[in-house]
Amino acid sequence: MTVLPLWQQRFCYNTPMDILYLLIPLGLVLLGIAVWAFMWAVKSGQFDDLEGPAHRILMDDDDPKIPRNKPDERLKDESR
Repeated sequence: MTVLPLWQQRFCYNTPMDILYLLIPLGLVLLGIAVWAFMWAVKSGQFDDLEGPAHRILMDDDDPKIPRNKPDERLKDESR
């Protein structure tokens, strides 16, 4: 019979099915976190407008992003 080091004895499982005692609670915790994250996203309005951004990208913006002064207005501003 071999003697295992102490760190291996703590994490050594007798049968392959003993790992389920760790995996089932871990899976339930992860499921709980996923459900909480989904509920938070719904309450914070992440799913309110799903089609708006898709339509907005197709709309053409004819207005320039940078406002430009007319030459006459620029001369009036410089003369002050």
